Amino acid sequence: MNIQPTEADFAELYRRAFQEYGASALWSSTPVPNPKREDALAITRSLRVEGNLAARRLAERIEQACLGAI
Repeated sequence: MNIQPTEADFAELYRRAFQEYGASALWSSTPVPNPKREDALAITRSLRVEGNLAARRLAERIEQACLGAI
């Protein structure tokens, strides 16, 4: 059974990314209150480059949620 991610999924992952990695990996980004798919995808590179392995996995989940919401 393949469950398609929704907009709420990537928005929640976006907020989680800032909560967990804001100071370490997303220090150069400012969170938006109502993120769109483009906002969520914009932070994935920073999570990969500046973050640890868990941040990289979160970046992958964000990308999957965003691409699934198309």
